Amino acid sequence: MRAGGNGPRAALWRLGDDLAAAWILLPDGTADRFHAAYRPAPDAATLRRARGWAAGQALAGILIGDAGVHDRPGGKPTWGPPAHAALRRLTETAHR
Repeated sequence: MRAGGNGPRAALWRLGDDLAAAWILLPDGTADRFHAAYRPAPDAATLRRARGWAAGQALAGILIGDAGVHDRPGGKPTWGPPAHAALRRLTETAHR
């Protein structure tokens, strides 16, 4: 879900979403290269916010995947494995 509009909050939302994609969508070991190539270059605080956004997305995916495994409404079992992989990527790179 993205914030509507074109103001500063919407831009911040999109930036965090774009930067979070490195942990959520890209293969292992590529997030640092993605962030290094991203322009304008994100500062440390922006990357921390993006990491938090990615963690929230991964946790939501884990819950949706678990709901699917247990045949609960709205569950999608295929969401669990990529969400777990994203959370693993986030925790493995937490020192950076």
